[in-house]
Amino acid sequence: MDITIHSSFLPQDDPEAALAFYRDTLGFEVRNDVGYKGMHWITVGPPGQPGTSIVLYPPTASPGLTDDERRTIAEMMAKGTYATVLLATKDLDGTFDRLVASDAEIVQEPTDQPYGVRDCAVRDPAGNMVRIQQAS
Repeated sequence: MDITIHSSFLPQDDPEAALAFYRDTLGFEVRNDVGYKGMHWITVGPPGQPGTSIVLYPPTASPGLTDDERRTIAEMMAKGTYATVLLATKDLDGTFDRLVASDAEIVQEPTDQPYGVRDCAVRDPAGNMVRIQQAS
């Protein structure tokens, strides 16, 4: 089989803040911005990788959710326990400096992990955990 990762979904509850983080801080390209009934689905991705995207979506727009589930999602997002994305860069320290300068919520400074990678962690404006590894 020939399968690739095309898109992953991360929840966002503030489209402007999400754009500022993923476009302006991380340098991702905006590939699509779809509005419907006051909500936005924003597709972003790394330059030079047109086949890989992250869709920043309004989680409460998911069909079939109960009010209790919507509340649980909002609570988990606020705590930063709802979603995670793992990114990689050849310049972890430079990327981290850019994150610090942007006032991103720092969770972990660049650290050599006992499992063999060097990474850092921040939260995006929606509370999603964004871990960034040093790529070789």
